Amino acid sequence: MPEPRMTIPTQRVLEALLDDPQRELYGLEIGEAAGLRSGTVHPILARLEGYGWLASRWEDIDTGAQGRPARRYYALTADGVQAARAALARAYRPAPSRRLRPQLGEA
Repeated sequence: MPEPRMTIPTQRVLEALLDDPQRELYGLEIGEAAGLRSGTVHPILARLEGYGWLASRWEDIDTGAQGRPARRYYALTADGVQAARAALARAYRPAPSRRLRPQLGEA
């Protein structure tokens, strides 16, 4: 099966999830850890879940008592942990640009 495109946002989401692979996180937590907005994070999460890298579940709460909607929690699957680490190791990450300064004696 092909793997998802390793865009910079996808890499950031995977890095956030790999920070503690056993921990379940909800979308807002992932977005904050990755420095991304919800509209960017949730399509990535759906795509990764489609590849089998993530599993998700809805929080079981009384929304009226909690005063908020239920959250959807995501966690990497065992195969997803391995696939994410391998994909990140192969991913292209542009190096920060550095202005080259001439060596002494060069002009």
